[in-house]
Amino acid sequence: MELQLALDLVNIPEAIELVKEVEEHIDIVEIGTPVVINEGLHAVKAVKEAFPNLKVLADLKIMDAAGYEVMKASEAGADIITILGTAEDMSIKGAVEEAKKQGKKVLVDMIAVKDLAGRAKEVDTMGVDYICVHTGYDLQAVGKNSFEDLQTIKSVVKNAKTAIAGGIKLETLPEVIKVKPDLVIVGGGITGQADKKAAAAKMQQMIKEQTVTAG
Repeated sequence: MELQLALDLVNIPEAIELVKEVEEHIDIVEIGTPVVINEGLHAVKAVKEAFPNLKVLADLKIMDAAGYEVMKASEAGADIITILGTAEDMSIKGAVEEAKKQGKKVLVDMIAVKDLAGRAKEVDTMGVDYICVHTGYDLQAVGKNSFEDLQTIKSVVKNAKTAIAGGIKLETLPEVIKVKPDLVIVGGGITGQADKKAAAAKMQQMIKEQTVTAG
C-alpha cells in the first residue's frame, strides 16, 4: 500500500517546499489538475527534478488525444498519468499503449462514473495500472466520500491496482485501510494540517502496519 500526496492549490516553489517537509513519508507526489492548469507540465518537471527518488503523478484527467497527452507528460518526467473513466475506450487504450511505450503507468480516475462496477470491470481489461475511486471537491462539500465505492471496485477488479482519493484524513484512514487499496491519495489531510510532516508520518505508519499485518 502506497501513500500519495496530492498537491492542488500551490505554485511550483510552494509545491517543492511542501514536498521537502514530507518527502520521507510519502511514495508518490501528485501534481494536481489545478497546478497543471496554472503552471503547465513545468510543474511535473520541476518536482521530478527536485525529488528524483519519488514517483510523480500528473493528474491530467485526460479525456481525448490520450496518446499525445501521455507522451507529453512522460517527457516532463511523470511516472503515472491519469485519464478519466468516462473517456472513450479508444482513448483509454491509446493512453495505455503510449504509457507502455514510455515505461510509464496509467491511473483511471472514476470520478462521475455512474455504473462503477460495470465500468471498472471494462476498464480493468484494457491494461491500465490503477483504477481510482474519487469523490471530488464539489461532492466532498456535501459530505460524500469514496469508501463504499472502493469496496465496489475491489469486488470486480482483477488485474489493475486499486486507489482511493477524496477527503481522506487521519481519522478516516483506518476505515480506508480496512478495504486494502493499493494506493491511498491524500490532499488536505496532509497539506491542510499545521504539522504536515507529523500528519504524513502518522499516515505512513498506519499504512505500513496494515501492510505488514495483511502481508
